[in-house]
Amino acid sequence: MALMSIGDSRSRDRPLTVDDLARMPEDERYRYELVDGRIEMSPAPAHRHSRAQGRLVTHLSNLAPDDIEVEPEAGITLNEARTHQRQPDLVAFSAKDAEDPYLTRPPLLVVEVLSPDSVFRDTDTKRREYAEFGIPSYWIINPSYETPGILELRLDGGEYQSIAEVKGEEVFETDLPFPVRFVPHWLVADGPWRACISGD
Repeated sequence: MALMSIGDSRSRDRPLTVDDLARMPEDERYRYELVDGRIEMSPAPAHRHSRAQGRLVTHLSNLAPDDIEVEPEAGITLNEARTHQRQPDLVAFSAKDAEDPYLTRPPLLVVEVLSPDSVFRDTDTKRREYAEFGIPSYWIINPSYETPGILELRLDGGEYQSIAEVKGEEVFETDLPFPVRFVPHWLVADGPWRACISGD
């Protein structure tokens, strides 16, 4: 099956939906999201992105209470027409809101790990989309080897407000969506990250 491009969606005289997205062939070179009825492709992440994502998923999964699930790249359908879907790097959601194949209710937290091609999309476009959908917490992770960091945003009055920005070997702490503590340095650094990531 050929990849659907923006042009393909126009030629069908209708917006694409999550049903069309589900029929896309698996391709490890790209991630597919749905924006206003059009397929949006982004390159597969580099090693440091995947390392930061994987370590954060592991760490948060170990800390989460039993009624909260932590998953990598869970699809979230953002509108009733099912023409807009995002696939954050990490999603934490109440177990009672779990759905198959995609979430349709706001999760408790979404996390995006920056890549060179995603900076504007993650810090501007997705920030607006996630706020409009009503997701209470949004973290943006910078996986830079030199100065890794996290920006914590919380929804207030329909817009995200910056709560904390932590870099390097400083300790990040928050109570939403559950108590979490970690050191950004250990999201990407070589060494005993499991023993050190909590900063204890």
